[in-house]
Amino acid sequence: MRSGRLIIALLIALGAVAAYFGKTSTNPLTGETQRVAMSPEQEIALGMKSAPEMAAQMGGLSRNAKANALVQRVGAQLASRSLAARSPYRFSFHVLADARTVNAFALPGGPVFITEGLLRLLHTEGEVAAVLGHEVGHVIARHSSERLAKQQLTQGLLGALVVGSGDYSAAQIGQVVGGMINMRYGRDDELEADALGLRIAAESGYDPRAMLRVMEVLAQASGGSRQPEFMSTHPAPDNRAARIKEQIAKQFPQGIPGGLAK
Repeated sequence: MRSGRLIIALLIALGAVAAYFGKTSTNPLTGETQRVAMSPEQEIALGMKSAPEMAAQMGGLSRNAKANALVQRVGAQLASRSLAARSPYRFSFHVLADARTVNAFALPGGPVFITEGLLRLLHTEGEVAAVLGHEVGHVIARHSSERLAKQQLTQGLLGALVVGSGDYSAAQIGQVVGGMINMRYGRDDELEADALGLRIAAESGYDPRAMLRVMEVLAQASGGSRQPEFMSTHPAPDNRAARIKEQIAKQFPQGIPGGLAK
């Protein structure tokens, strides 16, 4: 009986691993070899379908005409003047009416959102570009599709663990471990989006150093009350700032070009 369970568990695990590595592709914009769960067309369809619901969960779309005009103008410049213009995605930029939450996020395929709560803390157009550029970076790096593929792999391996052991407590432990693994990927995604955001902002005419000021805003907004970094999908702002400085030096070894909007 136990040997039969182990054989079935092994087959489930092998199937999950084979399915995961069978989703390997090369991102033409980043050059990264990655495993993704959706095609670009599926990402676009999912983003368009999910956008109204996500907006509704955060107070709906803002009615602040000035804020909307700013975000749409900066977003359009990022989408048309940077490597994002070579992507298949349909970028759109929206302000959410939530004035208390300090947040910005992107959905697969192109919808990008920023809350009034974060927007009111930003002082320059360059800082807005840094935030939106970071979110555009998530989209072109296909992070949502990567995470879905990793979650599918984790679920398959947990299913194999349950079948093989017959012990649901082992599955609960496995879920915790799997969640920690996916958090590690989440932090890596944030750092990659920072690097892409710097490039996107600079190519669009904005000073990439504005992202360092955004890190200061995020650090102040957190008020020092955050869980340890290793338990969070987002690196601490000060740690991100150090990596951003490294990326600026790497991407601009001759120094930041003059004439960029701050």
